Amino acid sequence: MGERTADERTSPIPVRARPMPFSQTIMDTVIPSSFMGPKITFTGVEDPEAYITAFHIQMMISGGIDTMHCKLFMGTFSSTTSDWFISLPDEHITSFDQFSTLFKEQYIVNQAPTPVSFDLFDVKQYQGKPLKDFLNRFGELVVKLHTKDKDMMIHAFRRGVLPGPFSDSLIRCRPKTFNEIHRRAVAHIVAEEEVTEKRGSIDPARPQGIGCPQPMRVHEATTKKKAPGKQPPYETRKPQTKA
Repeated sequence: MGERTADERTSPIPVRARPMPFSQTIMDTVIPSSFMGPKITFTGVEDPEAYITAFHIQMMISGGIDTMHCKLFMGTFSSTTSDWFISLPDEHITSFDQFSTLFKEQYIVNQAPTPVSFDLFDVKQYQGKPLKDFLNRFGELVVKLHTKDKDMMIHAFRRGVLPGPFSDSLIRCRPKTFNEIHRRAVAHIVAEEEVTEKRGSIDPARPQGIGCPQPMRVHEATTKKKAPGKQPPYETRKPQTKA
């Protein structure tokens, strides 16, 4: 075998000479250098469904066509995930829908179980935690469920909130919708935060016995105080003698 020339040693290997699961149409797509790609990374342990949703949200902001999405999505993979991608058959992927389906099937073990309506009863307000924390966690689950059963939502919320002024208000005036609960809870949270802020701004009480000395009155400064326990001097009375 003859020795390779300098041009042969330095010439780049054609893209198609390497295994590449993307179709030629995807490979021919050029991503502008000014295009803002997604700022996320898949390490192999994240929920694939949630990760694709996060990717879609960022692509809605940045824009781009389907073939660009394939390249950009592949660019968010860590080294371990890239090994899975390279193992796919050559020119196998032709669209982002197909790519995302293969991705979810590969990492389905990381996917969180689909929530059900009765999971609302598992959301509780923890001791020492503010109402705001409970309201946020409960609201997030309501969004994921897409449930329309307002009676179940109301009952679950009342069961989960700790006893207190807000819980008592729900008993005295029963809400008709979860939106009403949310509105009343927000108003209660704002009022609590204002009270807490006011309490923190009040100066602490000054300890007794510490402070500036009170000025003496004029007559106290000019009049000597009599020593306690002393009797005023007096003359001894002499006995009278008979004439």
